[in-house]
Amino acid sequence: MARNVIPWIWLRKPIYIQARFSYLHMKYLFFSWLAVFVGSWVVYVEYSSYTELCRGHECKNTICDKFQKGVIDGTACSSLCEKETLYFGKCLSAKPSNQVYSGSWGDLEGIIKCHMEDVPHYDLEGELEPRRESAAFNRPTRGTSVEKFREMVLSHLKEKVGDQANLHDLVALVLGVADANKDSEISLAEARSAWALLQLNEFLMAVVLQGREHTPRLLGFCGDLYVVEKVPYAPLYGLSLPWAVELWLPAGLRRRIDQWVTPSWPRKAKIAIGLLELVEDIFHGPFGSFLMCEVNAACFGYNEHHDLKVLDARRIIPEAAFQKVMRERRCDVDADCLYGVDCHTTCDLTKHRCTTEVTQPNLAKVCAALKDYLLYGAPQDVKEELEKQLYACMALRGATEQMEMEHSLILNNLKTLLWKKISHTKDSK
Repeated sequence: MARNVIPWIWLRKPIYIQARFSYLHMKYLFFSWLAVFVGSWVVYVEYSSYTELCRGHECKNTICDKFQKGVIDGTACSSLCEKETLYFGKCLSAKPSNQVYSGSWGDLEGIIKCHMEDVPHYDLEGELEPRRESAAFNRPTRGTSVEKFREMVLSHLKEKVGDQANLHDLVALVLGVADANKDSEISLAEARSAWALLQLNEFLMAVVLQGREHTPRLLGFCGDLYVVEKVPYAPLYGLSLPWAVELWLPAGLRRRIDQWVTPSWPRKAKIAIGLLELVEDIFHGPFGSFLMCEVNAACFGYNEHHDLKVLDARRIIPEAAFQKVMRERRCDVDADCLYGVDCHTTCDLTKHRCTTEVTQPNLAKVCAALKDYLLYGAPQDVKEELEKQLYACMALRGATEQMEMEHSLILNNLKTLLWKKISHTKDSK
């Protein structure tokens, strides 16, 4: 009987192997097809996103057309449109309307920024920037005198930053930038470029913080296209990962990876001091107060000396302009009174209008962004006190009688604590 069974088993074995092979073959084909499909979809999405987000050639063509017609002029126009020594490099755009590229200008590396589309005047869902006037490059009009243009600039700045005592000094700084060829005269084309740039918060911040180490230098401009120096290390901490990786990466693991790629703690402390100094510069500064309405690692970077640099100042807005808009904003709940990510006010339910005082000052938002960054790897002899001060800082509220005094006290205490710990090290230089 056994002799009859054994040949039957050997007869069935090739059939089993063949079926097993067919199953594995189908499984392999299915997963190969799935990988090709997913890969093709990712490539398509990336390509579609790139073509939508990255329109540098359109930006250049528009700007150069205006320059060649004599409508605009600026320090970068000739290099961009005639000599072709200003090159667009890698696309860094996050929104189609805000074109951002790495670039090279002779021996200089920079970041090129250009704005493509209009948004409504003071649109709180977009930017607190009136873009309709600047896109047409039609102001000032032909026949406008330099004195009249000065009055236009003064009136615009008064509306944006408030009636400051030294507003004329800010006007002088703007006119100094407008004089592209430094011939002590401002042509109509130069004035139109300056007026277009003046509508942008980021350009205004570059003028307000001119000479300070926190803002990248303005290298040149043409119309409302402008070039700033490149910040070599960005963002402030963490890695820029592809969106597909971000989608599947657990938040805890992402946070741990971000901590791994930060500089040594003394260098982090120096960078943090720079961020605290920035808060100091824009809190009741010489040209009014400014609000930081988006505070996260992506907004900041640093150079090889570990000096903090602002990467994106579009959400650093004049308090006077913010208050004007919020005063007119209708609301039903506090959530309606929000600009950007981080500028909250409360809703006055008796009037159904937003109040004008932010609930959280700049310093509190900065401390929240710095907490994990600074506490990770902090020396044991300073960690407890640092944690205590950071939490006290995060608890600051904007609409209290003692806020300004508490703000100054906590800011000075934090800077002193950090500086005392690193002042004797080579990382402080």
